[in-house]
Amino acid sequence: MRERFLQFADDIACAVGSAWAFFAGLACVIAWAITGPIYAFSDTWQLIINTGTTIVTFLMVFLIQATQTRDSKAIQLKLDELLRAVTKARTGLIGLEHLPEAEIQELEKQFAEVKRKVVRRAGKAQSRVETN
Repeated sequence: MRERFLQFADDIACAVGSAWAFFAGLACVIAWAITGPIYAFSDTWQLIINTGTTIVTFLMVFLIQATQTRDSKAIQLKLDELLRAVTKARTGLIGLEHLPEAEIQELEKQFAEVKRKVVRRAGKAQSRVETN
């Protein structure tokens, strides 16, 4: 059942992310707005759009979360494979998303220092090129 749900979520996410879905939603809103004078902009008329959008939003949250969770897992696995395959990469970074927050912050500091060094070296290399 889980696989069917994930496939359904992917299919729906692709469908509602398309241009035709946007224009279908726009057409519904336009049709609703046009009927406003017919129903004297009544509370029931307003309730229709509020209820419809609430239901759609509520259901879409779960579908989007399912597809994004799956995409995130796939990206993490791909990155883990790249770390494993590159000989100079630190394989200790595989599964980084499962580390405690303090360890992640420490790694951020380390990478910030690496970045500063790279930028400094690039600046020196650029200045050498400009002087030659």
